[in-house]
Amino acid sequence: MSTSALRVVIAEDMALLRDGMTRLLTAAGMQVVAQVEDPDALLAAVAAHSPDLAVVDVRMPPTHTDEGARAALHLHDAYADLGVMVLSQVIEQTLAARLVADPPPRFGYLLKDRVLDVDEFVSALHRIAAGATVVDAQIVDRLLGNAADGRLDVLSTREREVLSLLAHGLSNAAIGRRLRVSERTVDAHLRSIFAKLDLHPSADENRRVRAALAWLGSAPTPP
Repeated sequence: MSTSALRVVIAEDMALLRDGMTRLLTAAGMQVVAQVEDPDALLAAVAAHSPDLAVVDVRMPPTHTDEGARAALHLHDAYADLGVMVLSQVIEQTLAARLVADPPPRFGYLLKDRVLDVDEFVSALHRIAAGATVVDAQIVDRLLGNAADGRLDVLSTREREVLSLLAHGLSNAAIGRRLRVSERTVDAHLRSIFAKLDLHPSADENRRVRAALAWLGSAPTPP
């Protein structure tokens, strides 16, 4: 597949933004196969058109809270080859924390007011369709700046460094390279972090995500 022929579904409830994005992507050589304004129509359009990429607003009807974010995650889980770009005017913390804790391939999250360069935006879409993860650096930095450090006082300095890098989305191997330690050492630090934060193995929850949420100050203190 040529990157110049990406087939795209746009999900945005504001008609002017939806039309403007359609014109922008069409001018960039992409084919917009559907424009929709709510999550149900988005899911139906993806099923009907099998696009390469879905561009999704976080807040859509009926409540304009996190419907778009939940639909985006569902699409990512249901369609392995589909790239998903989420756009938002605000940081949806649950989605952001999941992405920085365990970055999925073919997924992006950008803030609308920071998309200032059309070429960079189009480039990000191509990278996502090719398998990359794109998360706005301001999302990571703002979440880390809101960290509830008090609950993490039980961690050593090195464990806090490991947890910070995990929250930035680095793999164990990448954390080891950054800290110049072995991956086995990183594994040991993570086991200690999970134990100190009372994050036990569970089939229903990802401990890496929960640990990152604790760092980001978005999760309740473990009981």
